Amino acid sequence: MDYAPLIEKRRVRMEELERMIADPALFEDRTRAGELMREHRRTQELMQDWAALCDARRQLAENEELSATDDEEMAELARAELEELAPRIAALEEKVQYSLLPRDATEDRDALVEIRAGTGGDEAALFAADLLGMYQRFSESRGWRFEILDASPNDIGGFREVTARISGEEVFRYLKYESGVHRVQRVPATETQGRIHTSTATVAVLPEAEEVDVQIRPEDLRIETCRSGGAGGQHVNRTESAVQIFHLPTGIMVRCENERSQLKNKETGMRILRARLFEMKQREAQQSYSAQRRAFIGSGGREEKIRTYNFPQNRLTDHRINFTAYNLDIVVATGALQDLIAHMQHEEMKERMSELG
Repeated sequence: MDYAPLIEKRRVRMEELERMIADPALFEDRTRAGELMREHRRTQELMQDWAALCDARRQLAENEELSATDDEEMAELARAELEELAPRIAALEEKVQYSLLPRDATEDRDALVEIRAGTGGDEAALFAADLLGMYQRFSESRGWRFEILDASPNDIGGFREVTARISGEEVFRYLKYESGVHRVQRVPATETQGRIHTSTATVAVLPEAEEVDVQIRPEDLRIETCRSGGAGGQHVNRTESAVQIFHLPTGIMVRCENERSQLKNKETGMRILRARLFEMKQREAQQSYSAQRRAFIGSGGREEKIRTYNFPQNRLTDHRINFTAYNLDIVVATGALQDLIAHMQHEEMKERMSELG
């Protein structure tokens, strides 16, 4: 495929972005400035990848010519370099292709990750805690900030429900594939006969919404305060810091009690509510996706089984792309999700390129 016309358009856009960024008045609108700075960085990376691809292709042509010479020693060196250049060119072509695809508007967003224990009782709650730790370690490996907004722990170290906010560069782009039902197969610590149990936890990854994304009218809300229900001593018993927010048109209810301050719990609750309403809006828009892409990415629904974690076989299987790896212990213990996410991005790119012809 000839990418040159598309690259030329991005080159022109790069010049426009540099002119806009040079204007001090731009930074009076921090949101707009942030968007343009991110676009500038992405376009700059694309230009660097394109230059590297052109250079690698030039080297390939030169080495192909040298490999056919009568000088056997020179030809052998050229053939050895050809073996190194081929995978490098393929990787650069894939990066350029991905960068040239139209971007989802939410890919640069921070994300809220909601994890709920599903079937399996205490074992499901422990699995929810394992998933939370996995995402936290993956976030740390990418330099993202990870903070728990609200949590409902149980008595044995698991979570009935927990919500975390992850902020950094392109968080939603990498974590958007995690929404769905995660299934675990393992022998619980409480199992005396060594039987394998199957439990589930549900993950929902929501792009963080801004006030301009969804309009929430005060008359559509019912906000109640109540006493927190966890550890906290006299504070829990004497103050009503927990906040419940009901969005009457949709029936969505958000409860927050993690903070000691009622005001902070309300702010967190509104942040979660905006994200859930934005998710509803996005899912309605996704109905226009092709059938293939919906099947690949999934509906994002909480009922859709996307992945199995089989501990006896040390096997991790993603059912959407038929991907299987036998390093489950490392993935969960260290948050090593990079390889799986790379496969997801690769498959998504193929589907999107197919859609665009």
